[in-house]
Amino acid sequence: MRALKTALVALSALASVSGPGMAADAKRPQLSRSSSEVACLAEAIYFEAGGTGAKGQAAVAHVVVNRAQNRKFPNSVCGVVGDGCQFSYKCDGRSDALADAKRRGHAIEVAQAVLSGSPDITNGALFFHSAQAKPGWFKSRPRVGVIGGNVFYR
Repeated sequence: MRALKTALVALSALASVSGPGMAADAKRPQLSRSSSEVACLAEAIYFEAGGTGAKGQAAVAHVVVNRAQNRKFPNSVCGVVGDGCQFSYKCDGRSDALADAKRRGHAIEVAQAVLSGSPDITNGALFFHSAQAKPGWFKSRPRVGVIGGNVFYR
């Protein structure tokens, strides 16, 4: 919760994120671009993809958004990010404070871009893991590819 508050404070200094939802796609509901949704997505980017470069960060962000648009997952970005231990940083016992201002700023920029409708470079991926991790049950899922050091699956 502290991490979310920290991100929200950082967001208040940025330009407004209100406006139309994601790019038009009849099959997908529009997601909120509220400051809380941007903050939740930025938090996931910060911790799950902070060192993967802009493309890797966008890919992780799209997984979160794709899940929020899929009936098998919670129907909001914050719901997806807060869904148990789906993302390793949520259950690692470490602080969830977005302490590095530069990294936090990049994560917020990527979150805003993805929620504004930037193209999904994952082609609908719902899952990912580090390329260094053993895939386990992911082997049964269609593999999209490797982006920013993570392997993505539909």
